[in-house]
Amino acid sequence: MEDAASSKTKVLAEIIVFSALSAVLYVIRPFSLPYGGSVTLGSMVPVAWLSLRRGVYAGVIAGAIFGILALFIDVLLLPYSPIANPMQVFLEYPLAFGVIGLTGLFHRKSSIFIMTGFAISVFLRFLLHAIAGYIFWAYIYEFPSEWGVLWPLVYNGSFLLVEFIISAILIFVLVKKGTLNFAL
Repeated sequence: MEDAASSKTKVLAEIIVFSALSAVLYVIRPFSLPYGGSVTLGSMVPVAWLSLRRGVYAGVIAGAIFGILALFIDVLLLPYSPIANPMQVFLEYPLAFGVIGLTGLFHRKSSIFIMTGFAISVFLRFLLHAIAGYIFWAYIYEFPSEWGVLWPLVYNGSFLLVEFIISAILIFVLVKKGTLNFAL
């Protein structure tokens, strides 16, 4: 029988490992946009997986850590720093990435239920990035005239939709293969 301290240590270790795995996948970018945002090889999957295994709390913490790691990766990999102010950093990184952990709210073994939860989590991430676009980027850059106020929605949707499709396929395969073990 596992004691409480050992169990907490195990969950903490998993949070660290899954956050790091997400960060490694985040670096692998087949496509990046000029002002931040990119398509990765399923970087949201490890956080969603952890959330399904260990619950929302572990998932949100792992997502927030992943977001902080993503901030450092973006600042190092992009030729400019896409940072407008500290509030934007909080909104677009730990908070937006943290909501991926909400996938754990839909932890039932039904693949449709899990996929719905993941879709809602990614949609919330999309909304947070779009809100940041309205609040922060509108004051730094003018919206392109052909898109106007729809620009943050179009810009963030252009990479997050593809990122969602890639990640959803991976999660679906993990669920169908039984890789997502919920009884740990």
